[in-house]
Amino acid sequence: MRTRLKLLALCTAVALSGCEAEVGASLDEGHFGTPTLNNTLTMSGDRTLAIEMTRRFAAEVPSMITFAFDSAALDDMARAALAQQAAWLQQYPYARIRVYGHTDKVGTPAYNKRLGLRRAQAAVDFLVSRGIARNRLEAVVSYGDTQPLIVTEGRERRNRRTVTEVAGFVAPHRMIHDGTYMHSAYRNRYIGRVQKQGDE
Repeated sequence: MRTRLKLLALCTAVALSGCEAEVGASLDEGHFGTPTLNNTLTMSGDRTLAIEMTRRFAAEVPSMITFAFDSAALDDMARAALAQQAAWLQQYPYARIRVYGHTDKVGTPAYNKRLGLRRAQAAVDFLVSRGIARNRLEAVVSYGDTQPLIVTEGRERRNRRTVTEVAGFVAPHRMIHDGTYMHSAYRNRYIGRVQKQGDE
C-alpha cells in the first residue's frame, strides 16, 4: 500500500511539472526530417496557434475589402485583396476563416443585414473560385449596419466592407501529423522569432 502511494505521488509530481512548461514551447523533430509541435498543442495549444495565425493573416494580407453603395459586387481592388487571401490560405491548408459582412447606415436594419451577408458570400465565392475548399470558409456572419468604422448616418464606403479573419482549423487533430503544415508553422513562429532577435 505504501509503495502504491509513493508511486502515485511520483506520477502526480511528473504530471504537474509538465504543466509548468509553456504550451507548444518544445518541439519534436520527428522521424521524417520536418519539425512538428509536441502533443501538448493538440490539447490546449490550438487556440494559441489560432490567435497567432489570426495576427499573421492580418499582418501579411489585406483583411478588409470595401464595396460600392448598395452593392455586393467585387471591384478590381477587392478581387486583388481576395487573391492575396487565397494565396495565403494555400500556404496554410488547415486554417479556416470567417468573413464578416458590414454595411453603412443607409437603409433598414433588415435590408442591411441581408446585404452584409451577400457581401460576405461574394468574398467566399471568390476564394472558392481560387481553389479554396468551401468547408474552410464561413460566410454566415453579417453585422449589417451595427458596427460602422466611421460613425455617420450617410453613405460611407469604409463602412461597406467585409473583414476576413482566421477562425480556427479544419481537422485540428491532424495538424500534428502533417509535416508540411507544421514545418511552415515552425519556420514562421520560431525561426522568424530567433532571426528577429538576432537582428536587434
